Formats: sequence, C-alpha cells, structure tokens
Amino acid sequence: MTSKVFLLPDLGEGLTEAEVVSWLVAPGDEVVVDQPIAVVETAKAQVELPCPYAGRVVTLHGEAGHVVDVGAAFITVEIAGPDVSDPDGQGDSGQPSEAVDAYREEERAGSGNVLIGYGTSEGSRRRRRRAGTGAPTAPAAGSSLPSASPEMPDTATPVTDSPAKPTATPEISSKPGAPVRVISPLVRTLAAEHGIDLRTITPSAPSGVIRRCDVMAAVEGAAGSASTVAPSSTVAPSSGSASPAQDRRIPLTGIRGTIASRLATSRREIPDATTWVDVDATEFLAVRRQLADARPEARLGVLALLARIMVAGLRRYPELNATVDTEANEVVVKGAVNLGFAAQSPRGLVVPVVHGAGEMSLGELSLALRELTTKAMDGTLSPAEMTGGTFTLNNYGGYGVDGSTPIINHPEAAMVGVGRLIDKPWVVDGQLAVRTVGTIGLTFDHRVCDGGTAGGFIRYVADCIERPTTLLLDL
Repeated sequence: MTSKVFLLPDLGEGLTEAEVVSWLVAPGDEVVVDQPIAVVETAKAQVELPCPYAGRVVTLHGEAGHVVDVGAAFITVEIAGPDVSDPDGQGDSGQPSEAVDAYREEERAGSGNVLIGYGTSEGSRRRRRRAGTGAPTAPAAGSSLPSASPEMPDTATPVTDSPAKPTATPEISSKPGAPVRVISPLVRTLAAEHGIDLRTITPSAPSGVIRRCDVMAAVEGAAGSASTVAPSSTVAPSSGSASPAQDRRIPLTGIRGTIASRLATSRREIPDATTWVDVDATEFLAVRRQLADARPEARLGVLALLARIMVAGLRRYPELNATVDTEANEVVVKGAVNLGFAAQSPRGLVVPVVHGAGEMSLGELSLALRELTTKAMDGTLSPAEMTGGTFTLNNYGGYGVDGSTPIINHPEAAMVGVGRLIDKPWVVDGQLAVRTVGTIGLTFDHRVCDGGTAGGFIRYVADCIERPTTLLLDL
C-alpha cells in the first residue's frame, strides 16, 4: 500500500485557487481513476474534479467552503497495484503496466472527462463506495437553485413522471456499494441543500440517472409527509424578547468575486456613455412569428433575431467590436465577432459567449444560444464558454424594465440592452395607432469611437427592428 497526495491542479488559464463547493467522497470510500471526488468553483466556472488515483480515500484536505491554492494538497488516497500517475508508466518493475497503457489510450482518445492531464478509464464508469455513505457535504453559502431566465427561452426540463415520493422510513434504492448515478453537480447540490439522501431516490429516466425533477419530487414528498404528521396544536410564544436579525456575509469568491472585480475595473477604467432610441417592434415580432411558422424545428426566438441584428451592425461599425490595450495605448478592433449574452444561472447572472457568431446563419445562432442557455441554467458552462467575448447583448426587458445604463463587460467596448416590448400609442403615417414599442440602448467606451459612430450603430439596429427586411441588404 502507498499513499498518494493529489495536488490541486491548474484548472485552466492560470487560475491560482479554487473553492471546495462540496465533497463527493468521504474518508474510507473506494475510488477509481477519474471518479469525480469534489465540486470546486474557480473564478471561471464550477466543475467536478476527477481523481487521478484508484484506491481508498484517506484524507480530505479542506472542508466545503475552503479555498485551496493550486499546488496544495487536495486529497490523499491509499493505492495498491500499478501507479497510473507514474510519468514513465513503468511502476516498480520498470516496465509499462496494462493499467497505464489503458489510461494513456483513453487520454489520447480525447474523452470529455479529461482534466489537466488526467484521462479516463473504463473502470471510472463503475464507482465503488462503502455502504452507509451519506449525501455529499452541503455547498458553500451563496449557492442557489436554478431558475429559468425571464429574458431567455425557457429550456428547463419540465417536472414530469415524478418517481414515488419517499415515506417516513425511505427504502434505499441503491444497493450498498453500488454507484448513485448523478451526472450534474447541481443535482447533488440541490439534494444536499434539502437534506435528501440520493440513495433513497428512484430515477424516473430510463437511463437510471437521477435528475433535478427526481430530487424536487423527493423534496415535495418530504414536505408533504412533514405536514401530515405535524401536530395541530400551536406552540406558545417564548416569554423572552425576540432576538434581532443577524447580518449575513456573502464571500466575494469564485465567479461572484470575478464578476465584482471585472465590474469594478470596468467602472474605474472605461469612460462609458449611453445612447438610446425607442423603436416600433411590431413588424419585428410579426417576422419572428412568420419564421417560427415556416421553420418550427429551428425554434427561432426573439433573442436569436436580436443577435443576428447585432452581428450585422458590428459588420457596419466594427469599431464597437473592439477592446483598448492600455499598455500599448491602442484600440484593438477584433476580427471575429464573439457575441456574449446575459443569462441566468444557479449562481447568478453570467455571460456565455457564442464564439464565431459573425460567421453563423440565423439558424446556427439560434441553436448555439439555446445550448448555452441550457448550460447556464444547469450550471454546466465551461470556462471557455464564458470567456473571449467581444460584444455583449443584454435582453433585460424580461425583467419588466424599459431601460438601463449597464456596466460594460470589461475588456469589451460596448453592450446593447433591450427593454421590454409593450403596446403603446404610436404615430404611423400621421395617424395614432397602437404598436408594440421598446427601448434599445447602447453603452459604449468613448475611447473607441465618438458619438457619431455610436449613434449610427444604434440607429441601424433600430431600423432593422422596425423594418426587418433591411437585413436582406447585408446577407
């Protein structure tokens, strides 16, 4: 037997630390190569961290909420047999082992579970845990449940075909030592927050994977059971005075800290200005309905059409698809349009990025936006999917507001905001009519362009919304 200490690796782009959200294993558990052992949050994303060793867990170096530096001890595992972490793959005998060969073959194959040099193996699909291991450690303070963003298409999985609700003495559906099939770390977090033992849940999906709807059904069942057995008598109030409300501290770490730092940098460095215009979106919405009827399988929404208009506008006014290199004292006009958009996630507002949006058709844009929105709602966005943006679209109208002066997503140079679209009196050809009207705003870095360029861009966007056929000139 040999003890191996797994040091926290660099999780990408030079990150220096990660916060432990929850542990997926406990001391004494048996683990296999590439088995997820913890959910960690970096400044970019929340990810499951796989273990590079197979063996028995000895020590967890840090509790939930603890920040671990890159290169520091993360977990200690007692291993037996070939050491697959041996860089030469020769083990104690000096000859490559079959385990190492299989490990490297999986790594070269490009499995989706590869993380910073750690590959996957067939054995990783069979997690072994000791009987009686409870639910994972509760997540750090500040985590929240997923909710569909009001400004994004509602792609959340509906709660249907719910499994049987647990009774007062729930039956363990998973056999001792058998794996609990949970793919999403969000599901584990949700179960931990409500005190639900994942082993008591019977999956509703044919694949046997426990989903969010299964956990929510168990939560509702537990609440129903509690209300049934609750006594009817009321408890007399305490004779003592009520204690005052306590202050609550929310650490600015992980993504929350990154957002705070970026916004502060933006406000400190960027001399921003905002311009806006009211638009008649009646024809815009009519065209959307026509496209939806003609291509229902494409699921073209308002966000996709707005994104397509932004791309066309940036082709005409590329100065806004830029950043400022303060060290070189230069404006860098980006060649590619990587369109970011605001989306709701379990940890708050995030900005996924559609890379290469400038080269996409309307249908391709729509598909990319839907996929990223779903990942944002599930909390599964990767760091690469939240970085590299060159321009941001913020559809805050879904919150029921007309306008805003948002802070630019540093280091970008501009952001377009779209307010709510509502029926208002509007003059059309000299006659008063009821039209669907909204406000479009552009916040821009005044260093990259003057008011004429900014005004030209927002006017072009407004013209495309009022007369969508204008886009045909730029196809």
